[in-house]
Amino acid sequence: MTARAEIDGAIPAEQLTAEVREALARLADENALLRAALAESRERIGDLEAASDIDPVTGLANDRELARQLERAVSQAERHGTPAALLTIDLKDLKGINDRHGRIAGDAALTHVGRLLTALIRTSDVAARSGGGFALLLDHLDPDSAIDTGERIARFIADQPLDLGSVEVALRATVGVASILPGDSAADVLRRAERNLERVKEF
Repeated sequence: MTARAEIDGAIPAEQLTAEVREALARLADENALLRAALAESRERIGDLEAASDIDPVTGLANDRELARQLERAVSQAERHGTPAALLTIDLKDLKGINDRHGRIAGDAALTHVGRLLTALIRTSDVAARSGGGFALLLDHLDPDSAIDTGERIARFIADQPLDLGSVEVALRATVGVASILPGDSAADVLRRAERNLERVKEF
């Protein structure tokens, strides 16, 4: 039974004048519009919740999603001894690209590197925009392989300049590697990755 029918049934027949019926019809229409608006709002909230895990510039996972996935990897390492690694990647001279070519070029550089990283990893891995740079969470990767992968990523980015049409912009990246070991917490891994990144930057 509709809300209109319920109201009609609750009002004595002698009171259902033409004016009352017209008012009830308007209320029923407004109620239908409100229900439709509520359904649309709920759908938008769902879209926003999904988007909250995505970096708006690169389309990669953001820090929130990276933290969730890192907790998963740490848990797997603890329970099953599954090797994994977190790679933190700093794009050198991003500020210089913004200054020389404009903010749009800086965003294009971020998007370009994001695509390169996505092309390098497996579907089980996670590429994220993290802080001012990037991060890769790589499953089933032992420490030696993680170091080799970090070096390969730095070379790959250097070999793929950003094409701005009128000019090609060389890109360089610094990569810090932290293996995820049994007993690690997510915070341990993040600190180790950042510390190793800073050490690489010093050379």
